[in-house]
Amino acid sequence: MTGWRLLWLSLGILTGLWASPVPPSSRQLLIVVSGDWTADHGRLYRYERDGTSWRQVGRSISVMLGSSGMGWGRGLHGFRVGNGPVKKEGDRRSPAGVFGLPFLFGEGRDLFRYPYRRMSRDLRCVDDPASRSYNRIVDRRKVPHDYRSAEKMVFASGLYRYGIFVAHNPRHIPGAGSCIFLHIRKPDGRATVGCTAMKEADLLTIMRWLDPAKEPVLIQAPRPVIGRLLPDNLQLTRLR
Repeated sequence: MTGWRLLWLSLGILTGLWASPVPPSSRQLLIVVSGDWTADHGRLYRYERDGTSWRQVGRSISVMLGSSGMGWGRGLHGFRVGNGPVKKEGDRRSPAGVFGLPFLFGEGRDLFRYPYRRMSRDLRCVDDPASRSYNRIVDRRKVPHDYRSAEKMVFASGLYRYGIFVAHNPRHIPGAGSCIFLHIRKPDGRATVGCTAMKEADLLTIMRWLDPAKEPVLIQAPRPVIGRLLPDNLQLTRLR
């Protein structure tokens, strides 16, 4: 945690007020809200800040979450912000909290202004907590094969044809959860194993909208607790 964010959160605790973990420099937000901790679906909203005011961009869209709902992840918010389950590897929960979005990825050419990584059949996202490559995308030809499980970043279903990498568990804590993305939903519309999924057209709209100069972040949580994560000047009542 950076010094300014630690000071910011400490001041909030000392004054009895909760300070939002959204960095003050962020001017774009992806906000995912579900009904409760067990819900496997929700709505995604895009917000952009102009001066001190936040305005919604476009319509909200339907998203699928982990089949077990959500659990507190590890990100810009630190660890746990209130009651609720904690995300662990293999629990089929999407992480709740505030997360950076370091890069986009996909199988095709770069069509975006945001940092983009092209995936190949040799790339894997390692989800084995015992591996030194845990929670990292690696080239299987270039790193030691010390993992027992990993996700292929290119496969026939096309779910990762486009995606956004979510900086959940950036310290690679073993067992805290790995390989979290925003990606294309399954054709049958079923829940995920921990990611957030949507229609391909909606995902592409988001990817083209993201602007690295505006330092976008993902805020994701059930409705009863998401108010603790939102910027002070963005009210929960707007998320309809």
